[in-house]
Amino acid sequence: MKKVLVAMSGGVDSAATALILKNQGLDVAGITMKLIASDVDTDKSCADAKRIADDLSISHHIVSYYDTFKEKVINSFLNDYRNGNTPNPCVVCNKTIKFGKLWEDTKALGYSHLATGHYARILCDTNGEYFIKKAKDEQKDQSYFLWGISKEILPFLMLPLGDYTKQEIRALAEQNGFVNAKKKDSQDICFINNGDYAEFIRCNSNCTFQDGDFIDINGHVIGKHKGIINYTIGQRKGLGVAFGVPMFVGKKDALKNTVTLCSDEQLYGDTLTAKSINLFINGTLEREARLLAKIRYRHTPAIATVKQIDSDTLSVKFDIPQRAIASGQSLVLYDGDMVIGGGIIQ
Repeated sequence: MKKVLVAMSGGVDSAATALILKNQGLDVAGITMKLIASDVDTDKSCADAKRIADDLSISHHIVSYYDTFKEKVINSFLNDYRNGNTPNPCVVCNKTIKFGKLWEDTKALGYSHLATGHYARILCDTNGEYFIKKAKDEQKDQSYFLWGISKEILPFLMLPLGDYTKQEIRALAEQNGFVNAKKKDSQDICFINNGDYAEFIRCNSNCTFQDGDFIDINGHVIGKHKGIINYTIGQRKGLGVAFGVPMFVGKKDALKNTVTLCSDEQLYGDTLTAKSINLFINGTLEREARLLAKIRYRHTPAIATVKQIDSDTLSVKFDIPQRAIASGQSLVLYDGDMVIGGGIIQ
């Protein structure tokens, strides 16, 4: 019998994951990660997860990853923003924490498999190769966030929610009387409670973010900004300056402390380069490939020609220009519903 450790956050998705796997007759236990020290929400989540584990009559572990989470996820987030990028900390957390450190602890505790409440699926093809596949529920699909995890872990990973819709999962939780059946999904980054990225960075960084120049695409100064951390690529509202015509953030330059503004039309581009790549298909793209490419979580995947330049670099050219390509965000490549891999946009 497979021994499966379920990452239980205290939310409905991970609770349903434990229930589904237990109902399949597997030897299931739960584990909750404490990522932020002295956090009331974290303590409540641990208590909710423990209550669900008790309801399911399964053992429950708690592990503290404060230092690792701060080093690998929070500090990476801060550094990226300081450098003018738009990072995705969930991608980093999945790679280094949930499917990195937690996987190591899973094996150390004597479990053969790790399960999470992500909405995605694991596919094993006829050649015995494992891939990540989109979830049944397109609106909840989280395959975008999983491109960075090691291919070696896939045979030992279980993602049962990929075959369900969110509505089905909530109904299952209610039928089983789970205390968190109606608990709201978390929308923001877990370590930024109020969604104010700029304030979090100011409070947790030694850097000062000085006012600087707004410039147009020709480099002409057209106004003053209030520090580059206050702006994101594609932003229109909150610029603090009236230009008479709609203007959008097109680029940030941390070294020069400038924010480039442009028209909506000028936000579109048809090429990008991605580094820090991870590919699930034989580890490399041997020739140019026609794939679907996604440049942010809610972006509709677009047809592109993808070429691997070297062991750590992809070149992508879209058939149709895409809006607001942002450095630091993840490029994720799909062949239909199957994740081929991804990288960090430069």
